[in-house]
Amino acid sequence: MTAGPDTVTEHARAKINLTLSVLGRRGDGYHELLSLVAFADTADRLSVDPAGPPGLVVKGPFGAAIDGPNLVTAALELIVTVAPSLSIGEVTLVKSLPVAAGLGGGSSDAAALLRAVRAAYPAASGLDWMALARRLGSDVPVCFENRATWMSGAGENLHGLGQPLPRLNAVLVNPRADVPHDKTARVFRAFAAPALAVSSGGTATALPAIPDRAELLALMRRAGNDLEAPATAVVPQIAEVLDALEACSGVEIARLSGAGPTCFAIFADVAAAAAAATALTTAHPDWWIKQAVIG
Repeated sequence: MTAGPDTVTEHARAKINLTLSVLGRRGDGYHELLSLVAFADTADRLSVDPAGPPGLVVKGPFGAAIDGPNLVTAALELIVTVAPSLSIGEVTLVKSLPVAAGLGGGSSDAAALLRAVRAAYPAASGLDWMALARRLGSDVPVCFENRATWMSGAGENLHGLGQPLPRLNAVLVNPRADVPHDKTARVFRAFAAPALAVSSGGTATALPAIPDRAELLALMRRAGNDLEAPATAVVPQIAEVLDALEACSGVEIARLSGAGPTCFAIFADVAAAAAAATALTTAHPDWWIKQAVIG
């Protein structure tokens, strides 16, 4: 169906955990985190057509991989619950990011829906959209914010950087491995975080300044991703991806994003990233490989 003239489209960008520290297990069962989150310029695309027939249409190369309940449906149901007079038209999701990949795809899709509905329906402008994002999941608030941000607590607390993040030339790689449906839960169980005697309440203090690209890379090297080892135990192909990225010419740093299995590498310039993406695609044609800019 052709979209109407008032259709609103949002890009649900891939979420990248440039750093990820697991501080401990809270009394409520959630893990307290501190993560520098940024977004890549590769994305799913979500559109809301107020004139279209109500319902969700899923397309794209990874559309068929969405099986069962998903966060976009949950977001639609939540909006109807809090704004029952709002009649949402046709929602179309073009799924270009791998599913269960450590890229926050479902969360970013749900956040894109919230932004699109906010723009398409002025009558809903009074809703507390960030509160809705928090109700949908730990990664939805930062994806709703849709810019580089420090994330703490279980994801509900966001702390602005105060200045734009330096842009990073990158390559994203997902091995297209079969992952268990409870992958993230298994990864956190394998990490076995100690219980927190007293929760900080998710308030991050003394966040490091990021004045330039060199300091950003230094921060990434210092902090790393605490989930890399347990995630590799759950999905062993992660080790092969990291080895392949680290062997690329011009690579500066290679890391796992989130609970994986998508990994990313940062390169000195766009030419080095492009050459690495081409070489990796030739060597591993079954992998999902994307050259990207993270910022």
